[in-house]
Parts: sequence; structure tokens; C-alpha cells
Amino acid sequence: MTEHAKYAESREVGEQAREKEWTRPSFARRLFLGDYRLDLVHPAPAPPDDAAKRGEEFVRSLRRFLGAHVDPQLIERTAQVPDDVVKGLARLGAFGITIKEEYGGLGLPYLYYCRALMLVGSYCPALATLLSAHQSIGVPQPLKLFGTEEQKREFLPRCAAGEISAFLLTEPDVGSDPARLATTAVRDGDEYVIDGVKLWTTNGVIADLLVVMARTGEKISAFVVEAGTPGITVKRRNEFMGLRGIENGVTVFDQVRVPARNLIGKEGEGLKIALTTLNTGRLSLPATCAGNAKWAVKIAREWGSERVQWGRPVGRHEAVATKIAFIAASAYALEAVCELTSRLADDRRNDIRIEAALAKLYASELAYRVLDELVQMRGGRGYETAASLAARGERGVPAEQMLRDSRINRIFEGSSEIMRLAITREAVDAHLTAAGELINPDAGRHERAQALRRAGRFYATWLPTLVAGTGNLPTSYAEFGPLAAHLRFVERTSRKLARSTFYGMSRWQGGLEHKQSFLGRIVDIGAELYAMTAACLKAEEDARDLGRRPYELADTFCHQARRRVDSLFARLWDNTDGQDVRLAGYVLDGRYTFLEEGILDPSIEGPWIGVPEGGESVRRKIS
Repeated sequence: MTEHAKYAESREVGEQAREKEWTRPSFARRLFLGDYRLDLVHPAPAPPDDAAKRGEEFVRSLRRFLGAHVDPQLIERTAQVPDDVVKGLARLGAFGITIKEEYGGLGLPYLYYCRALMLVGSYCPALATLLSAHQSIGVPQPLKLFGTEEQKREFLPRCAAGEISAFLLTEPDVGSDPARLATTAVRDGDEYVIDGVKLWTTNGVIADLLVVMARTGEKISAFVVEAGTPGITVKRRNEFMGLRGIENGVTVFDQVRVPARNLIGKEGEGLKIALTTLNTGRLSLPATCAGNAKWAVKIAREWGSERVQWGRPVGRHEAVATKIAFIAASAYALEAVCELTSRLADDRRNDIRIEAALAKLYASELAYRVLDELVQMRGGRGYETAASLAARGERGVPAEQMLRDSRINRIFEGSSEIMRLAITREAVDAHLTAAGELINPDAGRHERAQALRRAGRFYATWLPTLVAGTGNLPTSYAEFGPLAAHLRFVERTSRKLARSTFYGMSRWQGGLEHKQSFLGRIVDIGAELYAMTAACLKAEEDARDLGRRPYELADTFCHQARRRVDSLFARLWDNTDGQDVRLAGYVLDGRYTFLEEGILDPSIEGPWIGVPEGGESVRRKIS
């Protein structure tokens, strides 16, 4: 099969799994089309009073438990969450936060699920990962959305009670390209027989229940699998740069028999189930990122006031003050993005597939920058471990650990590069509906002619709406006080963004999908606009109790975001993308191997893609 044919096959597999209908409104989708529908998110929906009360009580209980029973440095040092911590969290209900009460869970809104993970993530990111992998992408979420009543009654109470679950999609040679999936599930009477290898199974070492993606014929299906089933071997536990407390393994399936009743949904719906699950499942990452950033504010404030250099606290020097402002403003915006998106998920009147993806992308990128700046601000102490700092008599601030732990968030549940492509596909869906064959590189002359007529009708109506809007009126959004100018900027910029997307489609047509740097900047602009909106909404709401202080944070964030937006727009058309791609090709062809002279490679010899051989299973039960 040619490279082009393989690409087309992979693209088709992804397209078949994508949810194609837009039966509910989407704020972010309209934003990318230049239609700034603030009414879709303002006022932000709030949970019912009784749910809010229960949510607040749970978060308070969780805070008390963490402070009394969880030692983050012990987890970092031993690379394991103690069994008694897991069982204590189970007694609190932390493994069933969003599972309905009728199935043994707490039945709390996503807003409080995210606030819980924000709290845990600020204290022990590895523990937050254990909880989120179990609930966001493990057994509970796909069963809530696609499971039968029998499946829900069989498995959800177990999940809520603390039986840990894991999600198994990735394989040694399969990352974001599901067309390459090799694990198979073959029907044999009332059972399926599963064979294959799964990589990076977070919680896989200690899991009781698994969600397994396997190929049933030409398509991919999803199954609930008991982790103790004969034929399942956890070959090894993987070790990583950060999140040392997560128990992540390589799981091998050898003639594993699974009851047919454990099929989730229908045969061939596996990727659809995975993608739909992630629409809300991805909210866990923005929550932990917001927790990281809010913790960074605390450390930056305390250190910036305490550390004195050249006669004044370091935070009063401009070079450091700009870092503190960036950290504080970003933390406020990240919490705003997380809360707005989770409220929209709870409200269920909006389709949040783009909003959730934007929140994951934006939070993971911005939070990493925040923590990197914190390490820089702390200097040598930022690079030193908390244990080493404490051993020599100083406060053990785990800044370097938080930075290491947060790095995976830009890869987890869709790398930033893949997220940008996925968001772009949804954001330009209206264009593809109107002119899909026009920009389809494989379309024939007749299909292109028909698409041209359809596109003409669509753009004749749509393009005039991008000329002027409420953002041009100086009195618009007056209820937001000092933030009104920022919302006017967002409205104007959303129209500019839509025009830029149209120009790109006109220029490259079918080649647009390969202009990934251009599309990535389009998405990054949209993410900044979404974050600005969320920050302004949160400030208006918070100001009722906190006065002008939230406005100050949101205003500074919006000014920072506007500079980033201006830079991204400039780089849409003035960049080195073409030259970079050409140079990269030369590198891959070996043209510059002379650059590699004078070094030694410390890598351990072995194949680039491989599977561990032999050895006993390292799976263990929480006891």
C-alpha cells in the first residue's frame, strides 16, 4: 500500500468514528465561524443548589483526607500510592464522583468532579491521574454513555466502590492512528477471544476492570474485560519522567475469552465510544492543570516576598514581577476555562466536543509554561528536589517535580498536535459540509463542479456576516464594565479568524489538511478567545463577592492573551513553515549527518518499536 493510500485509510477510519451531527448548539463552533454567540455561555449555567451543597461537602471531606492521610513525597519516593490511601479514597466515594447514586456513586456534577481533581492535582498529580484515568476514560464513563442497563448494574457499583479501571487503546505501533490497531476480538459463540498487546495502560498494573479496544473484522469495538481473566499478563510496569506514582504497564492478551454481553454498544462503535467518552473525559486534565497553576501562584507570592536580592524582594524586580503577573493571570484563566467547560457539560444543552478539546489543549500548554516560569523564578532551588531542599533545612517546594509531572499533560489523551488537528476538523465542519468535495484532494471534476455551486451559495450568505458585528460598537458588552473592551476584541477577532480560515481554504483547497502549522495557529487563536471569554465571565460572577480583584486578574490575562493572538495572526502568513518542512526532509534523508559528529549517544540499544518478552505478570491487587 502506498503512503498516500495508508494516509487516506487512516483518515477514513477517523472520519467514520467522528460524531458528524450537530444537534445541539456549540459556542466554540460558532466562534470559529465568526459568530460570537455569548448568549450560549452567559450567564454560565450553575448546578442545582442541592447538588452544589453535596459537592462542596465532598470537596471539604477530600481536603481533610488529603491533609491527614496522603504524603505526596512518600508517593514520589516509593513510586506507589499506598493501598490504605486508595481504600480511604474509596470510602469517601472518590472513585464514583459522577456515577449516579442508584449505581452506588456520589452523583455529583462535573463541576465538582473537576474541583476535586483540581484540589488533588495541586497536591499530588499522580493521585489525580489515578482517579481521573479510572473515571474519565476507564469503565465508568463509556458505560454511562453507551452501556446497557445490565452492564451498568453489574460494573458501575464496583467502580464506585473502588475497584480500579483502566482504558486500553494504545499499542506499541499505534498512537493516534487507529487504522493500525492490531489487537483482535474474534466472536466464538457467546464469547469473544481477544489477542494483542496494549501499551501505556495507566492503572493497568492495579486495575480490576479494563476497557479494551480491539478490531472486530474491519472495524474497532469496545469491551469491558475483567483484569484477572486467564490469558491477561501485565508484562511490566513502565517508568516515566514524572508521575512516578502511577502504575502504568504493558498488557498482553493471549486467547482471552470475554463474554459477548461485555461488548459496549455495537460492534464497530469502539472509536466512536472512545471519542465521545473523551468529550467530557478530557475535562480532568484542565482541572489538574488549573490546580498546578493555582499552587504556583501561592509559591510565587511567598517566594517573591521572602527572597531579597539587591535590597528588595525579588518579586519587586520587574524581571520577576512579569513572571508573577503571568503566573497569577494564567491561573485565573485556567480555572475559568475549567469551570465554564464543566458547567456546560453539566448543563447538557450545548455540544461541548470543541470546548472540551480546547480546554485540554490550552490548559496543558499554558500550565506547563506557568510551572516552567515558577522553576525559573526559584532559580537553583527550583531545579533542586523537594527532598533535597528539606534535607538541608529549607522548605521542600516540589517545583521541579510539578514541572516534570505536568509535562505528560501535553501528550495524555491526545497530544497537542493531534488535538489541534481534531479541533480544526470540527471547527471547519460547516465549510466541509458546504464545499467538501471542492477541497477533497481525491474528488473528480464533476464532484468539484457541484461542490463549487454549493460553496458559492454558502459563502454568498456567510461572508457578508464577517464584515461587522457587535464588537464594532463601543457600547457592546457594557455589563462587563472594564472587561467590555476585551469581549469586543474577541467578537471582532472571531470574525477575523473565520475570514483567515476561508482565505486558507481558498488558497490551498485540498492541500489545507496538510498545512498543519497554519491550522494549529488557527486553533491556538480560537483557544485564546475561548479563554478570554471564560475569564471575563468568571470575573463578572466573582466580582459580586470579591469586588474589583477578579476584574484586575482577568484584565491582565486578556491583555497578555491579546498579544499572543496578534503574534499568531502575524505568523499565519509570515512564517518559515515551507522552509522548515523542506529542511526537515533533508534531515530525514541524511543530508546533515555531519551535524551528529563529535557526540556519543547514551541510548540503550534495542528496536524502536518492541514488545517485552518473557517474565511473570507484575499485576497486583490493592489489599
